[in-house]
Amino acid sequence: MIGLSFAGNPTKVYARQSSADGTPDATPTSTLSQPSAQFGAYPFQLGVASGDPLANSVILWTRLAPSPIDGGGMDPIPYDVSWELATDEGFGTIVQSGTTSADPNLSHSIHLEVTGLDPATEYFYRFMVGSEVSQVGRTKTAPAIGQAVPSVRFGYASCSNYEHGYFVGYRAMAEQNLDVILHLGDYIYEYGPDEYHVREPENFRLHTGAETLALRDYRNRFALYRTDPDLQLAHASAPWVVTWDDHEVENNYADLTSENNDSETDFALRRADAYQAYYEHMPLRPSSMPVDPDLTLYRKLNFGDLLEFQVLDSRQYRTDQPAGDGEYPRSPASIDPSTTLLGPDQERWLLQNLSASTATWNVMAQQILMAETYFPVTDGEAQGYYTDSWGGYPSARERILSHLLNNPIANPVILTGDIHTAWANDIKADWEDNASRTIATEYVTTSITAGGTEPSNFGEAYRDVFSYIKYFDGRHGGFTVAEVTAESWKNDFYNVDNMEDFASPVTLSATYITEAGNPGAQEG
Repeated sequence: MIGLSFAGNPTKVYARQSSADGTPDATPTSTLSQPSAQFGAYPFQLGVASGDPLANSVILWTRLAPSPIDGGGMDPIPYDVSWELATDEGFGTIVQSGTTSADPNLSHSIHLEVTGLDPATEYFYRFMVGSEVSQVGRTKTAPAIGQAVPSVRFGYASCSNYEHGYFVGYRAMAEQNLDVILHLGDYIYEYGPDEYHVREPENFRLHTGAETLALRDYRNRFALYRTDPDLQLAHASAPWVVTWDDHEVENNYADLTSENNDSETDFALRRADAYQAYYEHMPLRPSSMPVDPDLTLYRKLNFGDLLEFQVLDSRQYRTDQPAGDGEYPRSPASIDPSTTLLGPDQERWLLQNLSASTATWNVMAQQILMAETYFPVTDGEAQGYYTDSWGGYPSARERILSHLLNNPIANPVILTGDIHTAWANDIKADWEDNASRTIATEYVTTSITAGGTEPSNFGEAYRDVFSYIKYFDGRHGGFTVAEVTAESWKNDFYNVDNMEDFASPVTLSATYITEAGNPGAQEG
């Protein structure tokens, strides 16, 4: 398994302890707190990562943090950090190396843009500071734009709440030897200890510190998550492409409108701090570095002639939930053409990219449910919609779907997280007429842990009423893997049997197929 081998002193990401009878203990024990003569403790306690692979470059990430959940523990000065990139895990063939700086203004994080690489090629990387050597990471460049690609195999996940269980799903993803991993948001949760309560008498493992409100809070929270051994394994196993949802800042926020209607001035400061910490802990390109309260996250990535990903940001530019935040009937503002989820610039960018694409599959990697759903009501009552999803912004959704319907865009697929359950949906031209044309396919991945072990069965009623919902599974905990060829999209849904068991089995629960030229999900 990539991520368990190291240069220099062989420090493992985690060790399994045995009980008196010799059986493995269910609790992982970190060995990253080994002493360091220079730093007091091992400075690479947050692991390594890579991200945003292009055909000739990739981002390599780490952060120096010998005291990770207490501000980091580094002196407020720059540190020279050496790095190596090789074509083998043992670093027998080093193809590039150099020195970069860990900047205290970025919490001693590194976002190293390595260029001049070969397309569709596997590499291994590591960092060194003083006498300390980091874990080894595996990365892979994308195929060149237009390059014929027989297949791409990638994973996607969302909603990893540290308090609700072990990150077994991340560990299982690391074992898949994927080309790339997409994270669709809610990488952290902002709540104080046990505030998002799912288990009696208290949550499984608790956040340190109160609710995140300022930069140090967010840095410590990201660091807490990054100390998780399974998350480290997943990051070290493949390059990641990330986007956020709401909990990286605050539940259900919209642009500069907070959940609790704080002043825009105060919330702009909180959002800026959250965005700063997000950038510091994600393998993002320097072009995404925050500017004042903003961070440009939406971007396009190509994998040869096969896949084009439009990575979307549905939080930073959206209109405040037009009918209220929760379950409400639609209001006149819901259908106002000026109401937006993506903002005018991002929406225009998306539609132009879709029209210009020559890829076989066109993917929108985003956060929230696209398919139409509404809550059951009694006679005479107005239908209620979950207003934090695309269903709360029907005019904005209609602009996207009309573009797909009226333009020759090959094989559109929408990837979704957020809702802590797994779905496969046919996206219809007319939601009221199931015989209408299917114009795209939506695959929704369940949460890594968020929501806990109690099943969420609400979607079963939707599945029974809306025939365009082809699959629903309310078992919490898991991830999804897609294997894509020119002929088909194979979508495998994986469930963690018990996220409160560190040694839990992981089960392939269902497979759905989308055929090229025939949008919609079919049971595999």
